[in-house]
Amino acid sequence: MTEHRSSDEGWVRGGEAGQVAAPLDDTDRAIVTELRRDGRLSVRALAERVHISRATAYSRLERLHREGVITGYAAKVDSDKLGLATAAYVSVSIEQGSWREVLGALEALPGVEKVALVGAEFDMLVEVRARDNHELRDVVLGRIQGVTGVRATRTWLIFDEWER
Repeated sequence: MTEHRSSDEGWVRGGEAGQVAAPLDDTDRAIVTELRRDGRLSVRALAERVHISRATAYSRLERLHREGVITGYAAKVDSDKLGLATAAYVSVSIEQGSWREVLGALEALPGVEKVALVGAEFDMLVEVRARDNHELRDVVLGRIQGVTGVRATRTWLIFDEWER
């Protein structure tokens, strides 16, 4: 099961492992694309952009929600203006069999924005946001490394980011 977190919404779980994706056509994909650009679009504006009727837009949106393709809406924020100007990716190596406990502990830590279980020379990749380097140090060296089951961490500072 995949997970991600928005600081306002808490953790959101994705689909079950092995779950077959909902069948989507070009119109469904266009709806999703437009809503990813602007989640505040009215159904009328969405229908116009995708070139379908409002009734069709309503029914497709309802189905996309029901099938879990669209799981929610969130505001995009400027982390610098939010006071979280320092960001890093932290790789986490854990003791074998402890991923559930470590994930539970990490998702409760302030500053942890995202956790991904990965198949690499480490086990998890954690996105951390902090006010400054001192706070980042405290999160990584004090909190993440203090979690039972964490064997090692490695930190990469994020200088700048781009997102679609």
